[in-house]
Amino acid sequence: MYFGKGCRTMISNQILQDTIDGIKAITRCELCVLDMDAKVLVSTMNQKPDFTDVVQMFIHSPAESQVMHGHHFFKVMDGKQAEYVLTLKGESEDVYLFGRMAVFQLQGLLEAYKERFDKDNFIKNLLLDNLLLVDIYSRAKKLRVDVAKKRIVFIIETERSRDNSALETVRSIFSAKGRDFITAVDEKNIILVKEAEPDETYEDMNRTARVIVDMLNTEAMAKVHVAYGNFVNDIKEVSRSYKEAKMALDVGKIFFDDQRVAAYNSLGIGRLIYQLPMSLCKMFLKETIDIKTLDEFDDEILNTIYKFFENNLNVSETSRQLYIHRNTLVYRLDKLQKMTGLDLRIFEDAITFKIALMVARYMKYMENTDY
Repeated sequence: MYFGKGCRTMISNQILQDTIDGIKAITRCELCVLDMDAKVLVSTMNQKPDFTDVVQMFIHSPAESQVMHGHHFFKVMDGKQAEYVLTLKGESEDVYLFGRMAVFQLQGLLEAYKERFDKDNFIKNLLLDNLLLVDIYSRAKKLRVDVAKKRIVFIIETERSRDNSALETVRSIFSAKGRDFITAVDEKNIILVKEAEPDETYEDMNRTARVIVDMLNTEAMAKVHVAYGNFVNDIKEVSRSYKEAKMALDVGKIFFDDQRVAAYNSLGIGRLIYQLPMSLCKMFLKETIDIKTLDEFDDEILNTIYKFFENNLNVSETSRQLYIHRNTLVYRLDKLQKMTGLDLRIFEDAITFKIALMVARYMKYMENTDY
């Protein structure tokens, strides 16, 4: 089967090929779809047919269908404009009837994809705050999008640019409902605007995010990060949930890089640090712990620190989990105090130290990222 070059509409050649294959299976007729330059897009014929001269004459004629050289030719219209030329082999009345049915099917596809394309553009502009408030409601009404629904925005970041397999997997999971929107505003991020049930919670959204991670890892062989914002109850607030999801994605990668899912409402102090200007971060570290001192920490010291925080500054439990004697842990904490001037056994010093570690991590991330 022949596959031509891409068409100028939003319908992919694969969809067109699947459609005419299905029509052929029912009618037993050979079909071919051409663009307005008389180039073959898809065909059920084993060899690429050459209808260039015939189709160019047909395109410029006022007729919507015509019989020439043993084939029926039909114009597939998008409104008042011809979008494709369809040809069926044969000259009988049955072939003409099959052709009209095929044209009806293709025009229905055009209409459906045009509506999907319009909704996609609407959602993109909505996310990016490119619409006036009055335009949001008028376009939502025209596209039959309910404005007063509980929604939440997910961002799925893929490791590969333009990962179509990941995008199609996400669409296969959520498009069936018809109430969720899947789009992309750049090459690496897939955006899911999900309509939530009134009784669904953030815990439910966390489970949804983990399903996305697992499905993409299994079916699309893609490792992804998933982040989501807060619930909103009006279409105009969707952009806020999107901004929250973007922040959750960044903050998650900075402070929780071992986790694949990040929620805006659980970012904690990381969300605050992320919004601090670099000048303030540098001033804070200068007044508390020199960043050069932090760079001197080896893995043993860092592991001790994180485990001590994890166990709420409990010396006995930390030493037990590290499989070291209590006195060894005390020695390490004393050594750390000499290096930094902070005693992690004192709550206030521990808080200062933890924030300093996070600020240093944030600064390094920002220095290594193009912003």
